[in-house]
Amino acid sequence: MPSIERRRKGGFGSALVRLLGVVIALIGLTLAIGGGQLIMLGGSPYYLIVGLLMILSGGLLALLRTAGAWLYILIFIGTAIWAVWEVGLNGWALVPRVIAPLVLLVLVVLSFPALKREGGGGKLALGGIGLIVVMGLISGVVVAQANKARVDSPVPAMGQGGIGDPAMIRTGADWPAYGGADSAQRYSPLTQINKDNVKGLQRAWTFRTGDLPGELFGAETTPLKIGDTLYLCSGRNRLFALDATTGKQKWTYDPQVADDQIPYTAACRGVTYFATPNVDAAQPCATRIIEGTLDGRLIAVDARTGVPCAGFGSNGAVSIKAGMGDPYPGMVSITSAPVIVRGVIVTGHQVLDGQKRWNASGVIQGFDAVTGQLRFAWDMMRPDITTLPPAGQTYTPGTPNMWTTATADEALGLVFLPMGNSAADYYSGLRRPAENEYSTSLVALDVTTGKPRWHFQTVRKDVWDYDLGSQATLVDMPTAAGLVPAVVLPSKQGDLYILDRRTGQPLHKVEERRVPQGGVEPSQRSPTQPFSLFHTLRKPELTERDMWGMSPIDQMFCRIQFRQAAYEGYFTPPTADRPFIQYPGYNGGSDWGGVAVDPARGVIVANYNDMPNHNRLVPRAEADRLGWFPRDDPRYIEREKEAANRGGNLSKSKAEGAGDPQIGVPYAIDVNAGWRVKFTGLLCKQPPYGGIRTIDLKTGRTLWDRPFGTARKNGPFGIPSMLPVEIGTPNNGGAAVTAGGLIFIAAATDDLIRAIDIETGKTVWSDVLPAGGQANPMIYEQNGRQYLVIMAGGHHFMETPEGDYVIAYALPAGGA
Repeated sequence: MPSIERRRKGGFGSALVRLLGVVIALIGLTLAIGGGQLIMLGGSPYYLIVGLLMILSGGLLALLRTAGAWLYILIFIGTAIWAVWEVGLNGWALVPRVIAPLVLLVLVVLSFPALKREGGGGKLALGGIGLIVVMGLISGVVVAQANKARVDSPVPAMGQGGIGDPAMIRTGADWPAYGGADSAQRYSPLTQINKDNVKGLQRAWTFRTGDLPGELFGAETTPLKIGDTLYLCSGRNRLFALDATTGKQKWTYDPQVADDQIPYTAACRGVTYFATPNVDAAQPCATRIIEGTLDGRLIAVDARTGVPCAGFGSNGAVSIKAGMGDPYPGMVSITSAPVIVRGVIVTGHQVLDGQKRWNASGVIQGFDAVTGQLRFAWDMMRPDITTLPPAGQTYTPGTPNMWTTATADEALGLVFLPMGNSAADYYSGLRRPAENEYSTSLVALDVTTGKPRWHFQTVRKDVWDYDLGSQATLVDMPTAAGLVPAVVLPSKQGDLYILDRRTGQPLHKVEERRVPQGGVEPSQRSPTQPFSLFHTLRKPELTERDMWGMSPIDQMFCRIQFRQAAYEGYFTPPTADRPFIQYPGYNGGSDWGGVAVDPARGVIVANYNDMPNHNRLVPRAEADRLGWFPRDDPRYIEREKEAANRGGNLSKSKAEGAGDPQIGVPYAIDVNAGWRVKFTGLLCKQPPYGGIRTIDLKTGRTLWDRPFGTARKNGPFGIPSMLPVEIGTPNNGGAAVTAGGLIFIAAATDDLIRAIDIETGKTVWSDVLPAGGQANPMIYEQNGRQYLVIMAGGHHFMETPEGDYVIAYALPAGGA
């Protein structure tokens, strides 16, 4: 009997309630302290008020007072009302506001039997259980709203139809170029796989390259298919030819790229095919595969055998670094497939971001596709240099580069170059007039003269790393005056521009609007920036209500950071005295995956990112104290050796821009890409973080839009939730579309490849990949059977698993 009496008076159950009271009080204390800071910054008073009430509630619970439980119930009811008032029934926005408080509510209600009975414990317990049921229903609504993929305004007839496909090399049985065809529409006219039978897709074959670069992985490869062969490159530039039916290797060639040449990522997005005119097909290198390498070479091999083309440069290789002053390994790399126009290979290159203002030149070069001879060089600062610089000189250091994929127009003799920035992205004071003119521009280069014919700039004096990362797409646009050769230009800031590709004149209005001023160099900021009135993927400006987390505590932390940072909306100037918010961040909008175009339906398919960056310019003295040195600095080299001895790599520990030195300007840059909370790994902005959308190509009208990517591989502290909930994840890589009415895409961080109905935006098929699918898919036909192929190589920046898989899908043999 004594033991029963002790349990009645408290015992073990009471100890747990006391502990719960202490926990609630401590949470309340945290909210009260942070809430007071938030109020002083002009933020929401909710956290201070609730924090004080939770301290009182927790204290009463610790004293085993029923009033403490009822007070917490009132706190929760008030929280639910406040949450719906602030964000409505937006499921993802409600998660941090109500889910964690709901968990505490359940524990509080379960504590009633152990509390002092003031007015009948049984009634209190029953009332509490009833409240749990009601709150459970509320929670169900929250989860249901979060799980609902928004598909806005689905239309039965897509676009207005009839957008022309330029008369160039096209897709069909083959996929002859990185973007499918010269036009880069990423469109296949094949219809064997369609909305009615796509659920029957299965793996037809898998090939493994054997190339696993380690910490800096991210192959990003899209194969070509010509005839009965697929051609592709691995992350470290190993070339492969595969049988298009079986995936079996025909040949391989390894250009022996050393690991110290890897820039930020071991990436090779694709290769280029070239058939030599007027040469017997049986001759060596009559057809050839050309790739650019991470160590700055153009490699040409026989498409039939993989043997280097002896007549191309020196034993099949040409260095693009001649005239650049012997740049340090990793500073100059080719990561995208070159393009060929009228027999001229045109290539840009990646200049490693954030290292030095006077890093290697961004010179654009053209080489003879047969001999490898330099045909032209375009150095924007030295238009008098048309090939190699004079002896003892170099191409102009630090000029804007083109690291992504250009687009070829054989008929016009033009190559369209999406240009980046000068070598220090976040400071413009030392840039020269020509750099300010051509940076973050689409440049139409005439391959006959090696000179620009026109250019169109999307950002003036760019200090946000908004370099043009997407390949431009060519279409023939019907207008009142007839078909107009046009180019679709996506941008990282989300705007899509439609330009006449003969002149660069916009076919839809572009408006100059005033933008925020100030920052560390106010005299450099352009008072206006161009805004496309055709279409933008950009969402409304951030507010404090958009902050997120796994609980009210980390959401409050993000609100405090939001209030402390400089943010005046789109184009907030960089600051050094406090962080500044960049939205969209440098990953887009639209990045290197580009857009796809269905010319029959007249529809653009655009997947996009929707994340801010939380940045700060770091004064030089502070950066030196932090040990932020460029890759060629002896201090960096020594630390790299020490890291290698420990089995690591200095670049692995940070995202791009996180502690980049920018030597040669007054500031380094510290970028929190995606604006993540360090102790949870979650993003400060509420989901979705990425989406996919279809757009009427004639009018720019959104046809449907939805979050893209499930939460199955995302979660706090890096723990995958495995929830099949469409949260909308970050994504890198683009889509391919077919006449069968399907969009094929991987790209997201959930390691899925999926087929989406282009009419409705609904996912109609998916498969789990063995590694991240950060690559553009491709589509072809062989022996009457249609195939879908994706490179599953993963990506270190996207934090998806590494792999070396090339996977082909098809309908069952005989049932196609």
